[in-house]
Amino acid sequence: MENLAVERKFVISSSPHVRSPETVQKIMIDVLISLVPAVIAAAVFFREEAIIPIIICLVAAMGTEFVLVRKGGFFSDGSAAVTGLLLALTLPPGVAWWICVIGSATAIIMGKYIFGGLGSNTFNPALLGRAILLASWGGRMTEWVSPIDMRSTATPLADPGYGTPLMDLFTGNVAGCLGETSAIALLIGGAYLMYKKHINWRIPGTYIVSTFIIGTLLSPIGPQFDVTSGLFHVLAGGLLLGAIFMATDMVTSPVTTKGQLIFGAGCGILTVLIRIYGMYPEGVTFAILIMNALTPLIDGATKPRIYGEVSK
Repeated sequence: MENLAVERKFVISSSPHVRSPETVQKIMIDVLISLVPAVIAAAVFFREEAIIPIIICLVAAMGTEFVLVRKGGFFSDGSAAVTGLLLALTLPPGVAWWICVIGSATAIIMGKYIFGGLGSNTFNPALLGRAILLASWGGRMTEWVSPIDMRSTATPLADPGYGTPLMDLFTGNVAGCLGETSAIALLIGGAYLMYKKHINWRIPGTYIVSTFIIGTLLSPIGPQFDVTSGLFHVLAGGLLLGAIFMATDMVTSPVTTKGQLIFGAGCGILTVLIRIYGMYPEGVTFAILIMNALTPLIDGATKPRIYGEVSK
């Protein structure tokens, strides 16, 4: 019997040994694509009052990162562009250009590089930048204009009677920040991210459901358990923008299944409580930042047990 020699070829290399075709740049480009409907809606409703701040925030964010890193080109991995665009969508129409520059630079420096760069940050950079702007220039950050005649007006969340029609909130025919006015545009973007499997339903789903439940239970108008109030809290303000694009940030949100459910529910509960009882009419920014800070604790409490491990 002949001996069959089996040739085995081994390739010796350093880790990682399992590679994915997905790259940070590809993911960031998909996020930018998913935000296109919201950008188009903002441009349609607010025209140059939206286009100019968006361009300034994009250039300022990418420019700040380029100065800090000085490699990879101006666009680099695209994360700075995502941060700049998300920040722009949280700003009111026609905001001063220097607000855009300071907010973008702060988001990149304080939100990313003070923690060690992309992947090491504790808080969502765009939201941290917005929180600093709110704390520093609260008056300028809460000046709204109507998309119909571009005159100063109140945001729907500032109306204690919740008199804004739900259909207007869904389509975007209301005053508010650039990216929070059109719910349908945000849902289209969220559907794209889910199709590309960059996000799942857990965080945005529990965020929206918990907001609806708490908003219904704490209705300040009409009968108790007013469903209209719950729908208003879901469609008004930056909830959908935050739930789909901010809270799902893979760096600053839990990695466990249970942790993601807890994270989303916590964001929803805090958002409604801050809206109703806090000093600001909008609570999305601070709700997500608080839950960002709790993410390590949530991951630690919900990590799966190792099979055969003996608890002490």
